[in-house]
Amino acid sequence: MHLQLKIYRSIVVVSCLAMLLSCSGSSEKKESDTKEISTETETEEKPEGLSLTQRQMSAVGIEIGLVEKRNLDAIVKANGQLAVPPQNKADVSILSGGIINHIYVLEGQQVKRGQILATIANQELIKIQQDYLAAKNNFTYIQAEYERQTQLKAAGAGTGKSFQLAQATYNAERSRLTSYQSQLRQLGISSAKISEGNIVSQFPVVSPISGTVGHVIANTGAFVDPGTSIMEVVDNSKIHCDLTVFEKDLMQVKVGQKVAFQLTNQNNQLITGTINGINKSFENESKGVVVHAVINNSEHKNLIPGMYVTALISTGSQLTSAVPVEAVVRSQGKQYIFIVTEEEEENGKEKKVSFKKQEVTTGVSELGYIEIKPLNPLAKNVKIALKGAFYLESKSAGGAEEE
Repeated sequence: MHLQLKIYRSIVVVSCLAMLLSCSGSSEKKESDTKEISTETETEEKPEGLSLTQRQMSAVGIEIGLVEKRNLDAIVKANGQLAVPPQNKADVSILSGGIINHIYVLEGQQVKRGQILATIANQELIKIQQDYLAAKNNFTYIQAEYERQTQLKAAGAGTGKSFQLAQATYNAERSRLTSYQSQLRQLGISSAKISEGNIVSQFPVVSPISGTVGHVIANTGAFVDPGTSIMEVVDNSKIHCDLTVFEKDLMQVKVGQKVAFQLTNQNNQLITGTINGINKSFENESKGVVVHAVINNSEHKNLIPGMYVTALISTGSQLTSAVPVEAVVRSQGKQYIFIVTEEEEENGKEKKVSFKKQEVTTGVSELGYIEIKPLNPLAKNVKIALKGAFYLESKSAGGAEEE
């Protein structure tokens, strides 16, 4: 009997615990359901736009107005680099081999055309001068004999054979002498000074153009072969820009169009220029055509061949819908403007303005205005937020406190 009583009490305790757990679970489920309903209600009741009073708009600098029609310059964006024409860049080479005796210039130094840059020692140079002097002295005798035979022929005293022989010898020796003079002139040596007995063992290397000395390749004491370039001289006064324009934009680019250049490695300095030439063939397989533009470097900025630039080619103006640049905001990779959906006064109180975000794409920009292309057509005479769009974007995203 006593055992039966204990079993009965245990069954009662277990039953009570089960009932308590069931009630607790039901309560939690109800609370969870209530929260979900509440959240859904809040989400559904959250308004799509936002409203501000006139006082709030003035406080944060929001201004509203109409979308304007403006003539904005259409542009083609291209990349390229600075270069100089072939006639403004020279390799300083030598005609005759030898040992560099002296180099008179440094890299980056300004030089004039004809200025001596270095001297080359060459023992064969002495032989050329000796041959020249021998040919000159021999030519003096040949010339005298030719003149004598000419006089005899004119007087009818000489023979035609003697005159012809003297004439042929004269022409051959004169050509030989002229050849030696040309060689000496190319080496920068004066034949007149040699005739006076001034024999030299080295010849100067002169600058072929005026400009700036570039990379100096050789050193003093080095032997250089004929035709070897020992340095370069670059004239940057005629520097231009070679731009790559791709096939899709090529028909819009024409000679005479204005270009704005931005130097990518020079604190984005801006310079201007003009298109002056368009190649007629594609570069390799890039489907790009090289377009040449002269640069207006009136401020004498330090422009160096090889600098990379970003260029904006102006292809003409067009009437487009435009807004101030600050009226467009970016969010999650998209662009938006804020349009006014309603303006009302509440019971004679302060006016209240409601805004709604509208997605757009943008085009060309100029003088603080940018072209917009709404994804959905805008209503006629619709007003938008011209200033303060960033604040509206922050407030619509929950980043600003309610006032």
